This record gives sequence, C-alpha cells and structure tokens, in this order.
Amino acid sequence: MTNYSSSEMMVVAAARLLRDNDVVFVGIGQPNLACNLARRTHAPHMNMIYEAGVIGAQPSHLPLSIGDPCLVSGAASICSMYEIFAYYLQNGKIDVGFLGGAQIDRFGNINATVIGPYDKPKVRLPGSGGAAEIAAWANRIYCLTPHQARRFPEKCDFITSAGFLSGRKEREAKGLRGGGPQAVVTDLGMLEPDENGELILTALHPGATAEQAIKNTGWKLKVADDLKTTEPPTGEELRLLREELDPTGIYLK
Repeated sequence: MTNYSSSEMMVVAAARLLRDNDVVFVGIGQPNLACNLARRTHAPHMNMIYEAGVIGAQPSHLPLSIGDPCLVSGAASICSMYEIFAYYLQNGKIDVGFLGGAQIDRFGNINATVIGPYDKPKVRLPGSGGAAEIAAWANRIYCLTPHQARRFPEKCDFITSAGFLSGRKEREAKGLRGGGPQAVVTDLGMLEPDENGELILTALHPGATAEQAIKNTGWKLKVADDLKTTEPPTGEELRLLREELDPTGIYLK
C-alpha cells in the first residue's frame, strides 16, 4: 500500500527529468509543481521562465498563474511576452518546455483545439497559447497527462502543437529545430519516443501494469524490452509538495 497519490507520483517523476542549470519554459498547473519541486531538490540552479515575461523566477510560493506577482520578486529580469518568444525561445535558449493537452497521439502530437471535426467540433478547447511555438523550438519537450484512452488516440483530431508529425523524418523536413517530445509522464508510467518518434512504454510507476497502459492507449502500444520501474517519491519530495508547494491541494487533489 502506497502513502502517495498517482498525481504526486506523476509530478515527482516529471520533476526528476529536469537537470540543474536547465532553462525551463514553465507552464501552470502540474508542470509548475514539477519545476518548483525540482528547483527545491536536485536542480537549484534551474532558470525558470514564465510566458508573461519573467526570467529567472524564484517564487516564494507556488504561483497560481503566469502573471502571479510572486514571480517578480527576486527574478533576474522582466520583459515583454514578445521578447520571451522572439529572443529566448526562437533563439534556441530554452532547454525544456512543459506541455499538456486534451489529446496526445502516437507520434507525440498534441491537440488543445477541438475534439471532433474542426468545422463542427464536439468540444472546442482553449487552443494553443504559446504551445505551438514551444513545441517547435524548445530543445526538449515533456508532457504530463493522466493515462486515459480518450487522451491517447492513434491520431489527434487536430494538431495544435507538433510532436514528430508522422515520424522523425517529417519533423526534420518541416524545419522544426527543437528536439520534440522526449517523454510523456502519466499516472501509470512514462512513454518515450523510439528511433522513428513513436511513443512506447519505457517505465511503470509502482503498482501499475503494462496491461493498464496498453488498455488505455488508442494505438498498439509497444513495451520496451528494458521496462523500468519508477522509484517512489521520497519523504522529502512529498513534504515539499504537501507542505510548501500545494498545501491546499489545488493541483494534487
């Protein structure tokens, strides 16, 4: 029996992907938790950039939006949103972008625009924001999402943000300089791209099974020969999440 939730495991696994000195384009929600957890543990020199124009953010508590005033105090620089995208992201200075969406397909393409046909959608979603640019130009893309069949179709209803399109060769042919999706962290485990850019199951969280992941994936999910098991959260990681970063359970309920 575990003493942590699947959401906590997912955030911890995502935080561990980050490296000290990484320049990270931080999103709101669980990616925000993961980045701030990494900065308080193994990556104290990580440079967090927020879309509103904050560089080198050092928030004293978890920011609730990209415009939260706590991001400004102690930051290295404040600039416009245009400058963030033009001078940092498109100039190749962003190591990591965290993204999410309603659908992530076999090649790591992300849909955050519509469910169903574009002209007559079943659901109209918020859209790209800066995600299309981040997916194109960040050196590494990580995604966080629950592992549910509706979120992992073989092909997205609409491609908001490019993964590997129909494979690595097509992404390269389109001239997208960024490295594309490097990992998708779910509440069951981790998916990573193979040599062609297809997402395969490479790790399971404690208690999860490959059968669960296969059942909740819309394509024939391949399982890595050296399938790993994620290390459970440490006591300190859980303390930071529960007591310092999200004590009211905004993102970890």
